[in-house]
Amino acid sequence: MRRARLFAYQIPMDAGVVLRHQRLKTRDGLVVCLGEEGRDGWGEIAPLPGFSQESLEACRQATLAWLEAWCCGQHPPLPSLPAVAFGLSCALAELEQQLPVAGEYRTAPLCTGDPDALFSMLAALPGEKVAKVKVGLYEAVRDGMLVNLLLEAVPDLRLRLDANRAWTPLKAQQFAKYINPAWRDRIAFIEEPCHTRDASRAFAADSGIAIAWDESLREPDFRFVAEPGVRTVVIKPTLTGSLQAVRAQVQAAHAAGLEAVISSSLESSLGLTQLTRIAAWLTPGTLPGLDTLSLMQAQLIRPWPGSALPLYGVEHLEALR
Repeated sequence: MRRARLFAYQIPMDAGVVLRHQRLKTRDGLVVCLGEEGRDGWGEIAPLPGFSQESLEACRQATLAWLEAWCCGQHPPLPSLPAVAFGLSCALAELEQQLPVAGEYRTAPLCTGDPDALFSMLAALPGEKVAKVKVGLYEAVRDGMLVNLLLEAVPDLRLRLDANRAWTPLKAQQFAKYINPAWRDRIAFIEEPCHTRDASRAFAADSGIAIAWDESLREPDFRFVAEPGVRTVVIKPTLTGSLQAVRAQVQAAHAAGLEAVISSSLESSLGLTQLTRIAAWLTPGTLPGLDTLSLMQAQLIRPWPGSALPLYGVEHLEALR
């Protein structure tokens, strides 16, 4: 006999978290648990404000309708809302024991806070030193100076940068001006530096700094093709859809000779631990971009190894079904 539970969660965020120029005070989402024949499968449904097209309320309604049909013994298609399709497909994959257990818990740490503390943290990274910096929130010149300082201070460091299409061509040029040309190849990529793909391509050609596609993957005219200056695609499963859709994107990227990086959309520790498993499964050998738990004030259902944050169990959640 099938059974399903649905919960709503709200996790306080650190005060400095800004998405698309809006401060995010809490991370809100849904948690689903499917049960059958003594097994359970969990999934997280958490549309990302400012990035997901669907609202949390739309996700709630679509999930409840799907659960009702599933519990009646039907095999309903996954809803079209990407966050719902991803969360439900993870729960189904766990229930059917199709999601590998091993995870890739090494991540590219997110560089925030005091530069001196950053230098010590980066210098102490074991093995390949790869870190991430959010750019585009402040002045491009400031971003360029900070990135250049990090590359200078840690000679074996490689940086991934994320601009979220924040820059005009002029601002992108101002950023590049402050990066020592000898160190530009240690910028693994900048995710979508400019407002348009053509402007980002021109930036890569002019600066010699590689770029990665992120938002572009969710546009209807996007194609996975090798291009000069483009090395990587960044895949955010919560924004992509089902596990099947995520796997198809990874396969298409690899077939085109592009690196695929699994990245978070500010999921809770439950979603992040599942993303580590997806990364180990679909992109072995590539560090995922999952260092976002430090932006939250609590964990959810499943702990992240080594985290000291308090863990919210189901008793902290609002039962919706």
